[in-house]
Amino acid sequence: MSALALQRPVNLAARIADVDWPGVETELDARGCALLPGLLTPQDCAAAAALYDHPAGFRSRVVMSRHGFGRGEYQYFAYPLPDLVQTLREATYSRLAPIANRWNQRMGIDIDYPADHAAFLARCHDAGQVRPTPLLLRYGPQDYNCLHQDLYGEHVFPLQVAVLLSEPGRDFTGGEFVLTEQRPRMQSRVEVAPLRQGDALIFAVNTRPVTGSRGSYRVALRHGVSRVRSGARHTLGVIFHDAL
Repeated sequence: MSALALQRPVNLAARIADVDWPGVETELDARGCALLPGLLTPQDCAAAAALYDHPAGFRSRVVMSRHGFGRGEYQYFAYPLPDLVQTLREATYSRLAPIANRWNQRMGIDIDYPADHAAFLARCHDAGQVRPTPLLLRYGPQDYNCLHQDLYGEHVFPLQVAVLLSEPGRDFTGGEFVLTEQRPRMQSRVEVAPLRQGDALIFAVNTRPVTGSRGSYRVALRHGVSRVRSGARHTLGVIFHDAL
């Protein structure tokens, strides 16, 4: 049994239910990202990070420098997901689906997301997107992640979650989570998320609506991680659509 399987996901589900979701929605509308402080406990974080050294629980490993993605590496979980990851994915999706549907309406995108994550995954799997996308990332000194978007096929859920599993200043220095927003005919806007251990950040995968003088328009976002100056940094990434 994995370390994460020993955790009690009911506790995490309760923490997710207690989040100020109207406040999250306001932050997402305003900035394209929203912070959930202390969503995972230090024990959750340690158990999740420890899984990285047990490759049997993963379907693939990516060394970023081999693909021009940056430096560092990550592994995609295999199905079945660890209990903590599964709970985080399902419970958070149900809260975000109404926001995603409202965003699509504002952007004129004719896609509606079901309330249940299993129903959305069935849609992905019917289109051949059957590979799980939640992942663990590991960075060491001088590692970084280039700005990118996690798009894996036709079906894309417009929000995703990153949870910092390490403590800045104690486990590593540098390694800030960075978002850039490309506005039409304007220079890009940069957001640096001040994450601590256990904090979760919800952010836009690709585009989000912004209100302008002539109604809503789309802006494109990318995310990445700045250079880690010392130590080791682990992150749990939760993407709601599966990959081809």
